Amino acid sequence: MTYGPWAVIAGASEGIGAAFAHGAAARGLNTMLVARRPQALEQVAADIRSRTGVETRCLTADLTTASASAEIVAATTDLDVGLLVYCAGGDPDFTPFLDNTIEAARQLLDRNCRAPMQLTHHFARAMVDRGRGGIMILSSGAAFAGTSNIAVYGATKAFDMIFAEALWSELRGDGVDVLGVVMGETDTPSLRRTRHARGLAGPDDPVGNAASVDEVVSAAFAHLGRGPTCFGDRRIRTGARLISPLPRGLLVRLMTKASRRTMG
Repeated sequence: MTYGPWAVIAGASEGIGAAFAHGAAARGLNTMLVARRPQALEQVAADIRSRTGVETRCLTADLTTASASAEIVAATTDLDVGLLVYCAGGDPDFTPFLDNTIEAARQLLDRNCRAPMQLTHHFARAMVDRGRGGIMILSSGAAFAGTSNIAVYGATKAFDMIFAEALWSELRGDGVDVLGVVMGETDTPSLRRTRHARGLAGPDDPVGNAASVDEVVSAAFAHLGRGPTCFGDRRIRTGARLISPLPRGLLVRLMTKASRRTMG
């Protein structure tokens, strides 16, 4: 791959993050795995080592804390990071804004907005200097419109999508490919736990008609370098076309031209 030799995967302990870690390793990249659960991280790392010959490291960090980005930066000072994948940020509560705590909202804001912004600012600078690199930031279909019970989650995922698209426009001339990966309903352990907690399914029941994590990861890697936004499966692609018939890449170009006319 043109990305590497190291990939940093934030939120790599399970589900979509673990699948991205396996996907990066299968493409020959060494992996730095970041999440807050050390035992789960070590299991993902052991699986990667058993299947590939790449080097793998683990860093335990809570991405909702103010120090998380600095911890990741410090742990990667000796690494040539050519790919950043930011996967963390699910919302397990599905609760009206005023019925939840402001601390829960703050954690979502820090994990979904501040941390990816800080990490992108750090790693993208070195990528621009080298003239190559890739950044993938996970968003969600919740970014398309406000939705009851996920007000903060949807707003943060809108930030992720717009942030990635804008950086694609800014950095693609410097050899850095930025991609916003918009997930629809995807069968992850986190979603299974949420459905079980709400009495909708058993603890290990698959989410019917949902995309698989492997489907989303394969689509993202295939799209990296080809445009600003990837919709992770057929259903979310169809929904996106219904909401906006214009392709996201065209929308970004039109918005960029409009802003340049205004600002010079």
